[in-house]
Amino acid sequence: MLKTQEIADKYGITRQTLNNWMQKGIISQPRKNNRSAYEWEEENEKEIVRVISEEIPAKYYVSNKETLKIGNRRYLGSKQKMLDFILKTVSENIGSIDSVADIFGGTGVVADLFRKQNKKVIVNDILYSNFVSFQTWFSNEDVDIYKVSHIIDELNNLSPKKGYVSKNFGGAYFSEENAGKIDSIREEIEKYKSGNQREYFMLLTSLLYAMDKVANTVGHYDAYRKKMDSCKEIYLRVPEYNENKQNEIYNKDANKLVKEIYADLVYIDTPYNSRGYENAYHVLENIAEWKKPEVEGVAKKAINRSEKGSDYTKSKAPQAFEDLILNINAKYILVSYNNMNKKGNSRSNAKISNEEIIEILSKRGKVQVFETNFAPFTTGKSKIENHKELLYLCTVSSDNKKEEKLIKSALNYTGGKYKLLPQLLPLFPEGYNKFIDLFSGGATVAVNLANIDKSKSKKYIINDVSKELIDFYKYLENQKDVTVFLDKVEEAIELYKLSNTQKYGYAHYGVNSSTGLGSYNKEAFLKLRQDYNKKNYNKVDKEVLFYLLIVFGFNNQIRFNNKGEYNLPVGKRDFNANMKSKLITFIQGLQNYNFVIQSCDFRKTMNQVNKGDFIYADPPYRITTAAYNENGAWTLKDDLDLFKYLDSINDKGAYFALSNVVIHNNKENKELMKWASKYNLHVLDYHYNNSNYQSKAKMSNTVEVLITNYNLKGEIYEAKRVNKHF
Repeated sequence: MLKTQEIADKYGITRQTLNNWMQKGIISQPRKNNRSAYEWEEENEKEIVRVISEEIPAKYYVSNKETLKIGNRRYLGSKQKMLDFILKTVSENIGSIDSVADIFGGTGVVADLFRKQNKKVIVNDILYSNFVSFQTWFSNEDVDIYKVSHIIDELNNLSPKKGYVSKNFGGAYFSEENAGKIDSIREEIEKYKSGNQREYFMLLTSLLYAMDKVANTVGHYDAYRKKMDSCKEIYLRVPEYNENKQNEIYNKDANKLVKEIYADLVYIDTPYNSRGYENAYHVLENIAEWKKPEVEGVAKKAINRSEKGSDYTKSKAPQAFEDLILNINAKYILVSYNNMNKKGNSRSNAKISNEEIIEILSKRGKVQVFETNFAPFTTGKSKIENHKELLYLCTVSSDNKKEEKLIKSALNYTGGKYKLLPQLLPLFPEGYNKFIDLFSGGATVAVNLANIDKSKSKKYIINDVSKELIDFYKYLENQKDVTVFLDKVEEAIELYKLSNTQKYGYAHYGVNSSTGLGSYNKEAFLKLRQDYNKKNYNKVDKEVLFYLLIVFGFNNQIRFNNKGEYNLPVGKRDFNANMKSKLITFIQGLQNYNFVIQSCDFRKTMNQVNKGDFIYADPPYRITTAAYNENGAWTLKDDLDLFKYLDSINDKGAYFALSNVVIHNNKENKELMKWASKYNLHVLDYHYNNSNYQSKAKMSNTVEVLITNYNLKGEIYEAKRVNKHF
């Protein structure tokens, strides 16, 4: 016979879970000894094994009725009852789409509607409490739902305690008992913040939804009822678990976000009136963020809420809406709005008129309007008749579509082709089978070609001889949730005590942006570099250390000595907002398409090339100097081998494009010029001058070129054909 704690240790469960199972009749109650302690016999153990086996999955004590679903909450302007209307409008009037962005997500029910249609979902909201729930419903991260169920069961059995919620919201928004319970639960949830992020957000979502069920309000937190009408005990439910991939989740100003993303369909449901959501849900924001701010007034709102205010609740709503629409990058724009302009009381009136919406959308393309009857939200002070919910569908005209925004590499890679892409892309063939980036470096070319092609089936090969670089890209590609990697970066910065100007600014470290952070970060950087070189990866993943070496290293460069050790000194910068933004978009680019990431010498890739493939080669430039080409890393023999390789590519009937320089600091690559005479040579210029090789050489110390084996019609030259264009 075993004691209760011995049973708990043996089966990896808690004493509280055992008590819950007994109370719910899932297992029998063992007999007690003369000290009133349970004694677990063999028959009792069989029941426990049965419960945690496949016979009765670990959702054993969570019935379907108790499972928490995305729509199980009250929310101003919720589109829960509009979903059929939205789906019907889209299905009958829009062509095939793969991605949908819901940029004023609210509860997320519209985004979820399209998730269920197997679309890639981009969902955003300015409120952090909504961002929390989005992580639950739309995150790509895997979770142990059984573990989440266990924890929620334990949270439900915590005792109330006095804390921030009791002090500020007890006896007002919640009963004293529930306020104390919320304090206990919220403090306990915070202990899971450093673990699986989606699991943490699931616990928090469960609490936020449970609070909404017992809140002493009329459906929002602009005010509370004078009389405590809600004394029902708070109870957390296990959220429904969706397995996702390729979704994107943001907590940003929508007008800024649309400048950074692309979706086939962008759905817009702006705030309708002057009821600011930062005021209506201030209590949920406080509990979600858990910063415990001071509160003020009868409604007990946080003192500083202005940063979450929206222009769409003010008189400048039309201007904000126009700025939004003109910057959207999509095939279709779908706007949900109502005819509340000049109806009801002043706070309920819509801030943008029907005419203004149509006029602004018409600047982007053809507009259709669909309507359905709908009961509006009021506080009982307005009697609204003939209320309509409207959908404005704009089909963006082809000459009005924004150019695809180019993606920057996650690394400031020397020789990266981001700035030259506007010149390179028009010179690449339009139709090809497979793409191989032979010397990928920062991988800018491969990621951007994939993003422009938008082909899920086409294969893109990222190849580089640097194993460290390729391991890093593989690591990024395998991140199921971008936020997980970002959290690891932030944690490593804190662990090594490196600067974080994104959070604290330059003044916090006694420096400014011009002098830089080198003196402050020097010792911490040397420790970081030592751990990487000595393969001390116990606390931080190798790839995270690699990334931070580049971020905090001299000029953000990559350089290893003959021993394979990173040997650059500390630099002036740190992990700033720009680097974070580049990292996010780059990871998303890697994950959205069919990439093969490999590390091998270019000579060993010939067997991967077939007729109709496109090979882009951007090797080290022999007549220049860079960190990746020091100490003769690229020789004349390498150049000649590459020329021979590309000749063989041409013989196979595949396309190739070679980037290189023919002149640098009065040096000329004569071997390159002689070989290139068989093909087509394009002189590149940052200023887009129509200059030839000779005139360019007179103006600049460096002449960069692109050599192709095809003409601008995409016709591959016959072997040995001579085409001089310089």
